[in-house]
Amino acid sequence: MALGFLNKMIGLKVAAPPTERTHRVAGRELPLRIVENARAKRLTLRIEPGGRGLRITVPPGLSRSREVEAFLDRHTGWLEEKLKKLPERPVVRAGIKIPVRGEPHLIVHETGRRGAAHVATRDGAPVLVVYGDPEHLPRRVADFLKREAKRDIEALVARHTATIDKRARAIRFRDTKSRWGSCTSDGVLSFSWRIMMAPPLVIDYLVAHEVAHLREMNHGPRFWKLCKELSPETDRCKDWLKRNGTALQAIGFE
Repeated sequence: MALGFLNKMIGLKVAAPPTERTHRVAGRELPLRIVENARAKRLTLRIEPGGRGLRITVPPGLSRSREVEAFLDRHTGWLEEKLKKLPERPVVRAGIKIPVRGEPHLIVHETGRRGAAHVATRDGAPVLVVYGDPEHLPRRVADFLKREAKRDIEALVARHTATIDKRARAIRFRDTKSRWGSCTSDGVLSFSWRIMMAPPLVIDYLVAHEVAHLREMNHGPRFWKLCKELSPETDRCKDWLKRNGTALQAIGFE
């Protein structure tokens, strides 16, 4: 109460908490997140990677205004065209293939047994074996990717930080919609566990990219020079993520 009163007295605009709801467009019911930004001068609309949702950034005070609805109506055609170009959103289930470290694995579901999902070989082909009730299969596959991410990425962070003589304060794993990784100014590295569906070289590049930020908190020439020293195939890996990242983000684990 006191803080809000003080902000009003000194003329500060306090952004409202994000508003979340759904918006129907192009035959889809998509999550819509409306976020106030004190620096925003106009409304902007973005489709989250993989078509997993929509995000509108608005100036303070507009999150629940009619202007937002009018803005969405004006951009219906644009949204429909963009959504048509996105890949179909496959939902993880038995009988489909998902990539693990860039290699397609058939998901095999076995009932009546317990245990963590694991990779095996059947008839000379890689499979991902998942146990438990069918309704829990998508979550168990996601848990598998999270475990693999923790194991591989923590080892890569250790190697790259030793090379540049820097330390990461913490390593976190999330299912982020807008980026594959991040590095805070105090040394916390975050990664999307979905990156474990990419080839090993791309995983290594992502880790090298975020570790390079421990020294260079920017995307200037010195940053890219360091990034390429850590990951010589930086340009090829960036291109791979640009071409294939949306498809990985589109896979549903709900």
